Amino acid sequence: MLFTDEQIQNKIDLKTKPIGALGQLESLAKQIALVQQTDKISINKASMLIFAGDHGIAKYGISIAPSEVTTQMVQNFLHGGAAINCLSRTLGWHLNIIDCGILTKLSHPDLINQRLGNCTHDISTSPAMTLEQVETGIKYSENLINKLHSDGCNTIGLGEMGIGNTSSAAAICAAILQKPASELVGTGTGINDKQLILKSNLIQKALDRINSQDVIEILQNLGGFEIVQLVGAILAAAKNKMLIVIDGFIVTSAALVALKINPNVKQFLVFAHCSQEQAHKKVLEYLNVTALLDLNLRLGEGSGAALALPLLQSSVSFYNDMASLSDLGIEI
Repeated sequence: MLFTDEQIQNKIDLKTKPIGALGQLESLAKQIALVQQTDKISINKASMLIFAGDHGIAKYGISIAPSEVTTQMVQNFLHGGAAINCLSRTLGWHLNIIDCGILTKLSHPDLINQRLGNCTHDISTSPAMTLEQVETGIKYSENLINKLHSDGCNTIGLGEMGIGNTSSAAAICAAILQKPASELVGTGTGINDKQLILKSNLIQKALDRINSQDVIEILQNLGGFEIVQLVGAILAAAKNKMLIVIDGFIVTSAALVALKINPNVKQFLVFAHCSQEQAHKKVLEYLNVTALLDLNLRLGEGSGAALALPLLQSSVSFYNDMASLSDLGIEI
């Protein structure tokens, strides 16, 4: 038996509270209940996935750090010293680090190897990758998500690491929204005005190089190895009817691509926060979604998605355990 939208809403409305008094927690509980289609909803084995990849366009110095920092941060993740490690330990996420294609190949028992290369090509002058690399990346993620699902996970959080990946994300969103680079390019984690102008010009060159609304072609030309695998993870998790917690701008760009491939994915997506990147709010508005949090975050690495877990758990708790008016013999 499928629970209808009306039945789930009625269950929420009849809790011992004024209608709508729990705000976005109510809509979140409803979303989870519609996805899971069970009397008792749950968050099981919540898994945070951080996809890392390097970008050819970073050679122009349009980020606050050189590409080598991607590898250094992946090492930091693996040694437990990054913000996402702290948040995951505190909040209860199981953390997975995926090498999608960083400059230096690392060897660590906790690192998941899904490398598509060392670095994408410079998108301002050539396609980021081959079509075969796109297809392989999506398949890698499908296999990873299927394994997590078979192990009992029903909720994933998605994050990323990659010097230069706000450039790739901005290019993807500009191509899909058919906007000039200047409207979607931002300061990333904190570049100066000169870097911002160069970044905008390079991304506009990338956009001028292609003329297509085919999202796979856009992904091949403008994407990053980590963005491709984020798209694959979203598609696979939706197929498995898992909740998918979307982090900031880069992950949202991947969600935008996934939604163009399969609009039905939307029901499984929870947008954790609205970052300081100027394009993020525009893309969220385009998708007609409201983020749970607005904390002026601009770190990436899944930090905003991680912070959403207590809200998911709180929604589950009130939906399952809060008394109804009829339990108390109250009639209104």
